[in-house]
Amino acid sequence: MKYSGIDLHSNNCVVTVTDDSDKVVAEKRLPNDLEKIIGFLKPWQGELAGVVVESTYNWYWLVDGLQEAGFDVKLANTGAIRKYDGLKHTGDEADARHRAHLLRLGILPTGTILPPAHRALRDLARKRLQLVRSRTSHILAIENILARQKGARISSNQIKRLTLEDVTAMGLPADVCLAIQSNLAVIRTLNAQVELLERRLQESIGDRPEYALLTSVPGIGRILASIILLETGPIDRFAEVGNYASYARCVDSQRISNGKKKGEGNTRNGNKYLAWAFVEAANFALRFCAEAKRFYERKRAKTNNAVATKALAHKLARACFHILKEKQPFDKGRCFA
Repeated sequence: MKYSGIDLHSNNCVVTVTDDSDKVVAEKRLPNDLEKIIGFLKPWQGELAGVVVESTYNWYWLVDGLQEAGFDVKLANTGAIRKYDGLKHTGDEADARHRAHLLRLGILPTGTILPPAHRALRDLARKRLQLVRSRTSHILAIENILARQKGARISSNQIKRLTLEDVTAMGLPADVCLAIQSNLAVIRTLNAQVELLERRLQESIGDRPEYALLTSVPGIGRILASIILLETGPIDRFAEVGNYASYARCVDSQRISNGKKKGEGNTRNGNKYLAWAFVEAANFALRFCAEAKRFYERKRAKTNNAVATKALAHKLARACFHILKEKQPFDKGRCFA
């Protein structure tokens, strides 16, 4: 049996093939050319137990291409792989061999390879978040300009309703007006693109039964439901509700020895988009759900605002897991018991 590990970079990769004794059978640095990589691995395809590709920012093309060529591909969870710190020398070749070694031992931490169509739609939701953040930066820029020029604050909703004529009527210097008008022009463009992406997301997943179930949760509307559904993927990939809550970064990271906390682990391990979505849902639930408000107040009395909000987000994450797993609508009594 043979094992392959690939250390992937932006413009090249190191491909390694090893045997049952971790002896290197073949190894070469190749450009990021799918045909050349497949051609290099082809002689051992029938013997390969799998090809390990690290989960970098640019893995889509390589994993999809290898799978289409008939290879059994494993996506390595790089955040969970830690090499011995005492090694005197490491490099790309050593990294590729180490991944093949973990595959041979059967202890390779892997991530889920979602279908290309699902990833494309999920990335569209992430693109919407990027555009919304950019729009917020331009709104804040206008707030700052007006605070400097007029010594007064204006709400974001008022800024969204501003027209070019409104800016001209403020009696500000010509260059200041031009700066504000530039921000408004970008905001209008971003508004149009955000609306376009939202329509596409709604058309793609609005009819799914899981989508309707998620919108039954307090604080979760159509946008957050879309993000949670797409970022979660198949719910069966999470063995227990705790695994899902951890993936959503809703649980603490601790290192305990003899009953004492000795530090923290990788606090960023998990999905940052799910973490954001559940905190947003918690903040909305505080406004519109009395049970969520009471739960939050009980937690805040013992801790502080941030911890209480995170605890509520944890509750909502667990509720969403059960909803997606059991295909049942939200149960307030079960969530906030």
